[in-house]
Amino acid sequence: MIEHWSVVEHWELFLPIGVIGAISWTVWLVRKLLSARYRPLVNDFRTTTSVVVPSFHEDPDVLERCLDTWLDQGPDEVIVVLDVADTEARDRLMVRSDPRIHVMMFRHAGKRSALGVGIRAARFDVLVLTDSDTAWEPGLLDAVQMPFVDPLVGAVGTRQNVYEPHSSIWRRVADWIIDLRYLDYVPATARRGGVVCLSGRTAAYRRSAVLPVLTHVEHEYFLGRRCVAGDDGRLTWLVLAQGYRTEHQDSARALSMFPATFTAFCKQRVRWSRNSYRCYLTAVYQGWLWRQPLISQLTVFQILFTPVTMFATVYYVAAAFTSPQRDLAVALGITWLFVGRAIRSFSHLRRKPADLAILPLVTLVIMLVALPIKTWAFVTMNKQGWLTRHADRIGGEGQDEASLTTGDARAGA
Repeated sequence: MIEHWSVVEHWELFLPIGVIGAISWTVWLVRKLLSARYRPLVNDFRTTTSVVVPSFHEDPDVLERCLDTWLDQGPDEVIVVLDVADTEARDRLMVRSDPRIHVMMFRHAGKRSALGVGIRAARFDVLVLTDSDTAWEPGLLDAVQMPFVDPLVGAVGTRQNVYEPHSSIWRRVADWIIDLRYLDYVPATARRGGVVCLSGRTAAYRRSAVLPVLTHVEHEYFLGRRCVAGDDGRLTWLVLAQGYRTEHQDSARALSMFPATFTAFCKQRVRWSRNSYRCYLTAVYQGWLWRQPLISQLTVFQILFTPVTMFATVYYVAAAFTSPQRDLAVALGITWLFVGRAIRSFSHLRRKPADLAILPLVTLVIMLVALPIKTWAFVTMNKQGWLTRHADRIGGEGQDEASLTTGDARAGA
């Protein structure tokens, strides 16, 4: 009876939803199958490396903890570009007397400006750009160099997760979401050498591929406004536009500090979504996208149209309230919502089965990100700003070292 009401009497309302759903699931399945066949490259290729770290009012405890993980892997140099006000961090780094550490004091005008200063000062073949709150797991530096054996490879991304995810429910949710990105999405595009965004938390670039386009990273304008964030997506596409491949190394693993609070979590997602819209719309407009593998094109378009696909899901559940058998229709709609999310999250749940307990929360958060947050980000995509880092505070919002142990962090306040 519910089938008669929804499909027969109102088929014209649900046909577009069915088409959108079929496309979305087909693209997901294709990416899932391609990702399942991905394997990281293993060889003995090594070259010289410069680690470049833009650091704006980072918690010195976080910076030093991460610095130890970088130095332990033997880079040729580590260039830390501090803001002129970061005197405590400067003093802590200088007292180490490690000849590989080069501290540069610079009045930051956004992350891009600091990256430009550090990259120009770098002297070695591969630039490893890393965030000041990102730690490396053992073996990252060796693994991230391996794809550069191919001269057509211009950049290499890393597998990433959240540092201490159980210190906050919002970090745990973020770890679920980012885990799926690197299990089911990025490897698919990497198999064709077309990773569409190498996360700035840690990525390696061929220095000779970056220097010719560096000014276009520092001085990007979108609809007349200078871009502040989104340096990683911009640099990825500038490398792709030169004809290089962008690869992924699952064996190179990094752990980043993520926000411990819901407010900071949402701000981070707004910033990321704005960056994505500007980056991918530029890639479409410039024609760069059409020279990339089909799976990369599909990935970009699914990201751009995420609010549309999520609206179809919400519309179906909302329409169930008008069904003659409303309770059953709503129950079936909501059940499929959670079951569908569990199916799409199988890769993460296989790795962390205990996270099944937070499936309802993760489902609601993904809906929040995919519809209202991304819609708001699209409407305001040219509003520039970092949102979670401020000149009057140390560390990112909800991302200092103390947030790992405070009661507010554990409660996810």
